[in-house]
Amino acid sequence: MKQKHQVSVSFLIAGIVFCTCLVAANLLETKVFRAWGPISLTCGFIVFPISYIINDVIAEVWGYRKARLIIWMGFLMNFFVVALGGIACALPAAVEGSDEAFKQVFAFAPQVAIASLLAFIIGSFLNAMVMSKMKMADRNKGNFSYYFSLRAILSTLAGESADSIIFFPLAFYFFPLFFTGKPQLPLEVMLQVMATQVIAKTLYEILVLPITIQVVKFVKRLEGEDVYDENINYSAFNITDL
Repeated sequence: MKQKHQVSVSFLIAGIVFCTCLVAANLLETKVFRAWGPISLTCGFIVFPISYIINDVIAEVWGYRKARLIIWMGFLMNFFVVALGGIACALPAAVEGSDEAFKQVFAFAPQVAIASLLAFIIGSFLNAMVMSKMKMADRNKGNFSYYFSLRAILSTLAGESADSIIFFPLAFYFFPLFFTGKPQLPLEVMLQVMATQVIAKTLYEILVLPITIQVVKFVKRLEGEDVYDENINYSAFNITDL
């Protein structure tokens, strides 16, 4: 019988990959690239949707409690990297001016860091909560692939929408407008990027659903786990409840 707070190798690997994806996304998020024609995306799009897929897998297999733990760990690791980047950039370069390229990557603007961390924590918890509540509602309905696909898509849509609604206006419009008197992106461009991010990331989730479904089935067989979150406290701050 497993001890109360024991975690499996599979859960450990999922948590490590989740945190790595978030740190990588934070480093890539500040660059906006032209994807197709007039459509632009942030470079965080390359990796960020993977974190939502892992979030779905964790919430589906191990439940909301374990997802809550991993989300907070991701938040702390993101904050840790932002803090280390700030310290590293503040240290004097051995040769004057030789660290300009380094600073372009690791000198996180405070407004971007705050917006990113706030958007992540709200979007991720919303994603996990929707997954958990829909799984409870779908209990005993059969046709796992259909119902899992539905909750994976809708949870991602909810989480990504919240993430984009918080991150982009704060990081690229309101904070720059407050501090410099000029938004970093015009309002129409920011709204277009927001909508594109949500749609593109949700489509990403849909495209990889066949793989995600097989991963979930494999992990459930491997772990012998299929948690239903009955009578749990969905507070994001109840981290001692594992």
